[in-house]
Amino acid sequence: MTPLKNKLRRSRRDRVVAGVCGGLAEFFGINVFWFRLAFLIALIPGGIPGLVPYLILWVAIPSE
Repeated sequence: MTPLKNKLRRSRRDRVVAGVCGGLAEFFGINVFWFRLAFLIALIPGGIPGLVPYLILWVAIPSE
């Protein structure tokens, strides 16, 4: 039996916009709150530092 590996996917169950934070939380095994908080903090200084990585991850991470 092969061990199951977590694949990085955007979440369909735990999504607010695109499921990026939910997918990251499932992959790393931590609460989605921390990823959402990190992106929110990154949005504070003008939006670009938080928005660009989120958009890149939205395009790069496949959906479930």
